[in-house]
Amino acid sequence: MKKEDREFLYRLLVSRSPTGFEMPGQKIWADWIREHSGHVECDAYGSTWATLAGKTDQVVMLAAHADEIGYMIKHIDDKGFLRIDRVGGSDAATARGRRIIILGDKGPVPGIIGNTAIHLRRDVQGTEKAPAVHDLWVDVGASNSGEVAKLGIRVGHPAVYQDGPMELANKRIVGRALDNRIGGYIIAQVMKRVATSKRKAAFTLVCLNAIQEEVGGNGAMMATYRLRPDVAVCLDVTHATDTPGLEASKHGSVKLGGGPSLTHGTANHPLVVKQLIETARDAKIPVQHEASSRFTGTDTDRIFHSRQGIPSALVSLPLRCMHSVVETAHLDDIAYTIELLTVFVLSLKDKHDFHQKLQTS
Repeated sequence: MKKEDREFLYRLLVSRSPTGFEMPGQKIWADWIREHSGHVECDAYGSTWATLAGKTDQVVMLAAHADEIGYMIKHIDDKGFLRIDRVGGSDAATARGRRIIILGDKGPVPGIIGNTAIHLRRDVQGTEKAPAVHDLWVDVGASNSGEVAKLGIRVGHPAVYQDGPMELANKRIVGRALDNRIGGYIIAQVMKRVATSKRKAAFTLVCLNAIQEEVGGNGAMMATYRLRPDVAVCLDVTHATDTPGLEASKHGSVKLGGGPSLTHGTANHPLVVKQLIETARDAKIPVQHEASSRFTGTDTDRIFHSRQGIPSALVSLPLRCMHSVVETAHLDDIAYTIELLTVFVLSLKDKHDFHQKLQTS
């Protein structure tokens, strides 16, 4: 990874963009990708996309999501302590004792999610349970609700963890919000590579960084209806199941460093998946495979049934410790995924048709 690319990725990871409040990260993404696209647009709710013209008006859309999990202020008591609710799939079991940033009216406000000392907690015969989200309390240094108000904090303000990115040995990158800032980074890199390719792509490329995936894919649904792509590839993260305590028979087998994962079934169009498999084979890019029996749990579920149907597929980056502050990805997997999507876009031919056909006698 080049220095300037790493700096872009780190700016994305440091940005604070919880679901429903994605614009800080979107501005960083838009400023970078604008240099490699024809134009950049944004809809009313903040989903942002860049367009690079191809030789035809057929459109291939690469979609990631811009939002991250977090919390929201739900109540402020007379003593100045805050109660919070989840934004997206935040894990209350890992929340106690963590530092957070509240995005208030007067700017960011630091706080901590309290952790009552183990000496003072009753743990009868090892039966203590993880806290429910309504058990969590936040201290911002205030002694009463009036002091909280002076900080510019009210009910409804969002918060995210303070933890930023770091790197481990052997090409591991760790941090909060890799789900799915890493996807936004990857599709931006794909657009850069397609833009600088020696041959012009047949399809016009649209890279969509959608909002509100963590609460149901609202942004992808709205943007897909508007953009009308002819084919779409959704990029998200998937669970790397190579850590202790996980059984492949229950969760499938996906390894960190094993390359991007292709999902089969449900929203995933078999002809698009086939094209991805053949692309990976010809370019000697390692890929892994996953099954989807009912739904993918990603924006793909909201993209494929837009209008009369969009041939779609899900490509996933293996990720350990999802929805935590120590989400872990492998730099080789990131590079493989960029290469796979770049070659896929350039492999599309004029009038490439992904529609299923009935056999005729």
